[in-house]
Amino acid sequence: MNEVRQTKLLEAMIEFDGGSPLRIQHFLKVWSFARQIGKMEGLDLKTQEILETAAIVHDIGIRVSLEKFGDCVGKHQEMEGPALAEEMLTRLGYEKDVVERVSWLVGHHHTYSNVEELDHRILLEADFLVNSYESNESIEAIHAFMRNVFRTPSGIRLLKLQYGL
Repeated sequence: MNEVRQTKLLEAMIEFDGGSPLRIQHFLKVWSFARQIGKMEGLDLKTQEILETAAIVHDIGIRVSLEKFGDCVGKHQEMEGPALAEEMLTRLGYEKDVVERVSWLVGHHHTYSNVEELDHRILLEADFLVNSYESNESIEAIHAFMRNVFRTPSGIRLLKLQYGL
């Protein structure tokens, strides 16, 4: 993994979301959980890089969604985010295959059906670990999400540890 490039991406996203500490704190936490789950699951280096990159930029479509639609619902984020992610990652020198996969993940990070690849699964799990806390989800909702979405042993373990389940 290219640590220098990742540092530049983090800086670019912090600048992009400047003035919104909530969004900055959110993507930093999702990145941290995604990184941890990926390492616990033993992802290969390329998949780990894709996962971490996607975790950093997964909500890049929020600002445009707010401006364009007046909301930041998941579907609007998935519509608006991929092009923004592609532009930023290309500018920072990411390889075409990484840009394409990350853009796809940004466009599906609120899609919970037909999850076939581990990077997609882990991104969903990491995002929920953070969203459930930030939204103060009920224990019932957490249990339901764990049953219906979580599949990795590491994500399940971290969710159970986080909530003392």
